[in-house]
Amino acid sequence: MDQATERSVLGNFQNASIDHFGIHSRFFRKDGKFMVETDGEDGKLAEFEVKYTFGVAPLQQYLVEFPGGRIQALPLAWDSRPKAEGGQRWFHLYPNEQIGHDDVLHWTRLNQNWNFMCAECHSTGVRKNYDAAGDRFATRWAEISVGCEACHGKGSRHVAWASARQSWWPFGREEDPQKGLVVGFDERSGVNWTPDAATGLPMRSSPPSALRKEVETCGLCHARRSQFSEDWVPGSSLSDTHHVSGLDRSLFHADGQMRDMEETYNYAPFKQSRMFEHGVTCSDCHDPHSATLRAPQDGVCGQCHAPQRYETAAHRHHEAAKAPLACASCHMPARTYMVIDERHDHSFRIPRPDLSAKLGTPNACNDCHRDKSAEWAATAVEEWFGPKREGFQNYTEAFTAVWTEQADAEKLLSMVAQDHAASPFVRAGALAELNAYLSGTNVELAQTGLADRDPMVRIGALDMLEGAPADELWPIISPLLKDPVGDVRLRAVSLLASVPAASQPAADRASFDQAAAEFIAAQRLNADRPEGRSALGSFFTRRGMGAEAESEYRAALRLSPGFASAAVNLADLYRALGRDLDGEQVLRAVVKASPEDAGLRYALGLTLIRLGRSDAAFDELRQAAILAPDQARYAFAYAVALHSTGRRDDAIAVLETSLERHPNDRDTLLALATFNRDARNFAAALGYAKRLLSLVPNDPNILRLTEDLRRRAHSPE
Repeated sequence: MDQATERSVLGNFQNASIDHFGIHSRFFRKDGKFMVETDGEDGKLAEFEVKYTFGVAPLQQYLVEFPGGRIQALPLAWDSRPKAEGGQRWFHLYPNEQIGHDDVLHWTRLNQNWNFMCAECHSTGVRKNYDAAGDRFATRWAEISVGCEACHGKGSRHVAWASARQSWWPFGREEDPQKGLVVGFDERSGVNWTPDAATGLPMRSSPPSALRKEVETCGLCHARRSQFSEDWVPGSSLSDTHHVSGLDRSLFHADGQMRDMEETYNYAPFKQSRMFEHGVTCSDCHDPHSATLRAPQDGVCGQCHAPQRYETAAHRHHEAAKAPLACASCHMPARTYMVIDERHDHSFRIPRPDLSAKLGTPNACNDCHRDKSAEWAATAVEEWFGPKREGFQNYTEAFTAVWTEQADAEKLLSMVAQDHAASPFVRAGALAELNAYLSGTNVELAQTGLADRDPMVRIGALDMLEGAPADELWPIISPLLKDPVGDVRLRAVSLLASVPAASQPAADRASFDQAAAEFIAAQRLNADRPEGRSALGSFFTRRGMGAEAESEYRAALRLSPGFASAAVNLADLYRALGRDLDGEQVLRAVVKASPEDAGLRYALGLTLIRLGRSDAAFDELRQAAILAPDQARYAFAYAVALHSTGRRDDAIAVLETSLERHPNDRDTLLALATFNRDARNFAAALGYAKRLLSLVPNDPNILRLTEDLRRRAHSPE
């Protein structure tokens, strides 16, 4: 980031222009200032001064200052690549989307706000300084761009050390191997890599430490994460001050590769890799000060991987290719973000077209051979390397199973969660996904995860326990209220928040109160965001603080009138208070702003049922089921509502359609079994009950239901 000056601005501001979905934007100079004319907050063309530049290569963005200390990022960027590479032009960051002035993605709105979205990583020593009462920012930084302190921490001791070293007087001079720096990145010191005699693969001379200081420090800006504290210290766990996004289906493919439209940065892919597992660190490959590779092209891999073994036709099988293959071509497939910014996946995976053919995940082979099938690529790889596929990322089947609701999902996820040879990042994801299958028989998995040395695994185990009775969880979760890592403490106190103070063991109250205060402070830091206000509202709800919760939910909706979760949570609060009419009013207002949100329609439908307006409720529940067919519970709720008014056949039809998409949904199967039983269609009911029993073979209620239906199906009427 920099001030917009003749030196820093790369874009053409000589009356250049660009058109995007009917908006004609113009870039020009006025009184020595860099100006843009484009659509403003009201959708009308207006002139704005560019105050700051953002980035250099391959693109440069521009920032505009608004009243209240808000700084917003324009969606129009300059392609700074050479003209021969397609650069030296203006382009829109959302080239195929029409984004109106009332859309949360519009450049004047919440999700393009520099103070929250960008500042921490592009400037040094940022303090957001948001005043919630005045809805204003007074954001400050130590350096406008990324400086030494961004990675090495506050530099006063280093300056003092350097000044002392320059003194001619030798006595009393401090000999400090750390040079006064807050943290020393010494993970490569004294380490060497030698080939293993049996495999030829490089082996680290000493095992890596539990806390990987470099990876965590680089992760501050190279991870998909959200900040809850501004007190980050270089070399500490990123999870101490940030919540790191896990292996979530909205961000990743089932094999851990990042999705094309969802930038996850390099922290998460790298932590899934065998490289990370064996102790490779960022500066083994990258020079942190020049931002260049340690060696050009394949030379960086050749530092450890013998070129004579891998730079061969026997390994690459592509000697006749028009463009010579590099190691990264197959092991670090690239994806393009922000239209022109190509970024390599850092999970260093072996190409698996066989998994693509079986499970639909992407693979490096078909990135190039787009005219061929995954089966074709899989056959070629098998001919070259044999039928046995080995790789470090061996969890694809488990995440595919849970994301497609397969019957063996729990078993496969449990295996991943217990596999200590797997990446902790992946084990954390498996534990979190097991929340849908939480039972008395697998809670031991969560308990084991709570004691894991990796904080993300502990957080995944806490996620697994979401929804279980908080008072029963207290004995196993309360020790984590004093966990050394901040995000673990916040997750633990959130799960235990519904336990009244009078019911808390006296020995734990102080640690609970301290963690609760920390949780509240974390959300106050992000009071400029509806997510922060809504999270605080939910916390207050669980603490029985209804008025405070209502205030936070209302604040979230003022910040973002279409923010669905705040509306749903507020309506649920009103339900508990016997104020369903107020809940209806809230939900209708937000449905108007976000009519395609199925969750809002679902919540409104349930509210209308409680208010006794069945016809209107049916319409909303039906809309929810149509808008989100991937959510079985919406179809289930619609069917139950139909059944409650005597429309049994319609209810069964809705459930049968949903079952085609969700063949192992337990609620759907149970409803079909009971609805068909009530219709005296015992044979059909028994069929559904048997399918359900195969999923939960030890459930006594389902066993009794199945036996009852078996007797009825085989007894004469």
